[in-house]
Amino acid sequence: MLRRNFLKGAGIGVAATAVAAPAIAQSSPELNWRLTSSFPKSLDTIFGAAETFANYVSDATDGKFKIQVFPAGELAPGLEAANEVAKGSLEICHTCSYYYWGKDPTFAFGTAVPFGLNSRMQNAWMYHGGGIELMNEFYAGHNLYGLPCGNTGAQMGGWFRNEIKSVADLKGVKMRIAGFAGKVMSGVGVVPQQIAGGEIYPALEKGTIDAAEWVGPYDDEKLGFYKVAPYYYYPGWWEGGAYLHIMINNEKWNALPKSYQSIVKAAAQATTADTQAKYDFLNPTALKKLVAGGAKLKPYPQDVMEACFNSATAAYEEISATNAPFKKAYEAMAAIRADQYLWFQVSEHTFDTFMMNQQRKKQL
Repeated sequence: MLRRNFLKGAGIGVAATAVAAPAIAQSSPELNWRLTSSFPKSLDTIFGAAETFANYVSDATDGKFKIQVFPAGELAPGLEAANEVAKGSLEICHTCSYYYWGKDPTFAFGTAVPFGLNSRMQNAWMYHGGGIELMNEFYAGHNLYGLPCGNTGAQMGGWFRNEIKSVADLKGVKMRIAGFAGKVMSGVGVVPQQIAGGEIYPALEKGTIDAAEWVGPYDDEKLGFYKVAPYYYYPGWWEGGAYLHIMINNEKWNALPKSYQSIVKAAAQATTADTQAKYDFLNPTALKKLVAGGAKLKPYPQDVMEACFNSATAAYEEISATNAPFKKAYEAMAAIRADQYLWFQVSEHTFDTFMMNQQRKKQL
């Protein structure tokens, strides 16, 4: 009797599941999106981040949501990726928000701004301080929805053909440097140039430019800058924690089922953590190889750092006076920055400084 009742109940459950299945299927459509990257395929870290993201999305949806990744130039020029997505020519791209500084300086806050936040502070702002919501309020006006999708950590300060001993040595230097950082550098005499990653080496080799910033040791070694511009400076004060971004056409984003939206958000956040971990793992070995190969590693002189900081402060004030979205983002970032550097002085800085001193004493 009990067995008959159990089987009867189980049969009802099976039937109910069978009825519900079509509704579940309808909420998980099969989608095939094309993603254009702003980066060449040779950069397995940055270009690879988009592939990591696409794999996460596919795996989490049992292959129903596929995103095919294309390198810069195949579907769109590297610096036009988000513009093509905004027009609806493509569904999604993987890019740097600050590449679109020319449309509106507010785009810079999606990647990194001069003397701004390190990567952990960026995460605090974006994921818990309302940064993602604030930026998407801005992106919506450009028919885009954006999410952080990769972080390089603090970057290097660039490659120079000639040594920089003081601010005076920057006068007239033609430097590949993007967006907001270019404006700040122009304030100390640099002539900024915006060039896509794959075009930097030829420009340095031909002397079209005198200097270039890219990312850090691992990527820079792959691009071979040390062969034509041996002076390697640090820190990259304009990118203390530089985000990569996925940018999605706003209509396409809004049409996604909520479950897919959640998967995309989770995949992008996981890719952010994975990308920085990869850089942290690879950069030390690459830096040793660069120095062994002839790169001349040098810190920016103190007067250069001070002059650039003052130029950045003036630029923030100038743009904020005429651009309300920029002012809103700057004030939000600056509030986070003030609190975070108070905290990091107590925690991270104290610990890291002690351990670095142990290393200098050959204890590590």
